Amino acid sequence: MTTRTLAVVTAGLSQPSSTRLLADRLAQATADELAAREITADVRTFELRDIAHDVVNMMLTGFPSAALKDVLDTVTGADGVIAVTPLFTTSYSGLFKSFVDVLDKDSLAGMPVLLGATGGTPRHSLALEYSLRPLFTYLRADVAGTAVFAATDDWAGEADAVNPLPGRIRRAGRELAEMVAARENSGPVDVFADAPSFAQLLGDL
Repeated sequence: MTTRTLAVVTAGLSQPSSTRLLADRLAQATADELAAREITADVRTFELRDIAHDVVNMMLTGFPSAALKDVLDTVTGADGVIAVTPLFTTSYSGLFKSFVDVLDKDSLAGMPVLLGATGGTPRHSLALEYSLRPLFTYLRADVAGTAVFAATDDWAGEADAVNPLPGRIRRAGRELAEMVAARENSGPVDVFADAPSFAQLLGDL
């Protein structure tokens, strides 16, 4: 079976965290859909709370620690990314944004990305569309159409007319799996791939 790497980034601050729980559910749904396509998912999950000081230090010095470099290399070299953040004051967390800020601006170009967020009430759900999605669109990532928001009450029961969360997780996982399966080249997109070499330029003289 073919193997594809999924990098899961979760910015939950507490432990245990509903943000981590949503990230795990999205990763499992994606892995299940990839398995149905005879593709093995190598899921690597990173909790940003564990490298928070490293992220701040890189913002100050411009140099990543060994631990942070491993995370950055895995995320930018993955076949797909699942990014989940808690929402504070109707936007993504500062820790989540700081991590995005230390990524190279071209490193997620063309990368299949599935977005998720957690919050206290459903009133915050639109932040996925007006806050989180534009951030990854700016980075030129290939963002899945279905993003998943989970409020506190969404974890209370199974899927029904009142709680569509499990069904939405499955749909989002299916969309990301389709994008990952269709991606021919793993790793970040080479933005200079189509640029002519010096030999080609000189040959035209």
